[in-house]
Amino acid sequence: MNDPDEAGRRRRPRVRVVAAAAAVALAAPLAGCGSGGDSGTPTINLYYPPEQNLQKVVDACNTQAGGRYKIVYRVLPRQADDQRVQMVRRLAAEDSGMDVLGLDVTWTQEFASADWILEWTGQDRAEVEQGTLAGPLETARYQGKLYAAPKNTNVQLLWYRKDLVPQPPKTWDEMISMAQDLKRQGKPHQVLTMGAQYEGLVVLYNTLAESAGGRILSEDGSKAVMDEGAVRALEQLQRFATSGVTSPSFSNATEDPVRLEFQSGSGAFQVNWPFVYPAMQEANPDLAQQVGWARVPGIDEGTPSRVTIGGVDLAVSRYSKHPDLSFEVAKCLRNEENQKFSAINDGVPPTIEKVYDDPEMAEAYPMKETILEELKDPAVRPLTPAYQSISTVMSAVLSPPSAIGPQQTGDELRKAIADALESKGVLP
Repeated sequence: MNDPDEAGRRRRPRVRVVAAAAAVALAAPLAGCGSGGDSGTPTINLYYPPEQNLQKVVDACNTQAGGRYKIVYRVLPRQADDQRVQMVRRLAAEDSGMDVLGLDVTWTQEFASADWILEWTGQDRAEVEQGTLAGPLETARYQGKLYAAPKNTNVQLLWYRKDLVPQPPKTWDEMISMAQDLKRQGKPHQVLTMGAQYEGLVVLYNTLAESAGGRILSEDGSKAVMDEGAVRALEQLQRFATSGVTSPSFSNATEDPVRLEFQSGSGAFQVNWPFVYPAMQEANPDLAQQVGWARVPGIDEGTPSRVTIGGVDLAVSRYSKHPDLSFEVAKCLRNEENQKFSAINDGVPPTIEKVYDDPEMAEAYPMKETILEELKDPAVRPLTPAYQSISTVMSAVLSPPSAIGPQQTGDELRKAIADALESKGVLP
């Protein structure tokens, strides 16, 4: 689930301010993390979030290398904030012991603009772009150049109780109406999703805005827009939050508590990442048999939703002593076979479209067609080096969703985002 943790990832703004202080503080610990000397087998350090079976992928790539290099998996902290801080500080200190970096999809532009990661060019770029889904690939680009290789992606689905509703709703208003009917009948009725003041709320709003045809930023990411579609999304979010069908904990809800609440049987609908499927089968197999999945509802009847994607991109550090080998390592880690292995064993959806056709994917991903359908027309969070600042101010302005005044909140967001683009008013 890349973003919670996914699904998504919680970050704080700005990077260069930490460089001077960090360089001295990190000098001693960095000395032990080098990429090997000039003699012997080069060590390629992979800095990547915790992934239960990734070491097996690393071992397979080391075997394939035949002694030309050895990948060492340096496990980053579990929390995304901590992951980013560790990498930012090491890169600011020009640590040559960092080679391949696992970046949340919203970090690539920031790291590229800071000149911390190398561009993918020539045959390396061609190999990454071949067969990779357009949405994940978009997250790996900055100013028209490729700076990372999408390893895995992620996208939320609508999970619903088939024993309570015969067909999944197509719009949020339809879902709210269905839930209200269930509530009147005294049946499980809640619509459960993430509404706490953090990245999960930004993901929810971004999905609503994109589904309404709205824009938060200009096409080039340089200006705050918050157009009519973005304001309509605020109306929808406020209407949902005050409809009487959310959990009492909605304004504090994050991914895993949402999963647990739905598993307990109180929810009729859940908007969450695919990690909930295997967890539900293990924790409440009887309920799991009654749960179906569908595309997240849209705003307008007849217009499909555009759902925000997450995931991890692989980048090569500018300070690596072995950049050529690092590009080779990144390509191995995210090749078709290894993406399939990680999808089946760690529940992280592939970025290479062909992998979804593999027969082995059918059992692990019975919802793969719905995932792929959303991935072919996804919503991407605003692509800008200032995303961390923007995410911070957006989650603050949107919280709690029940207090949103669509036009007023839209104006407030426009100003706050404009300031964030200029690094104003946000704590480092």
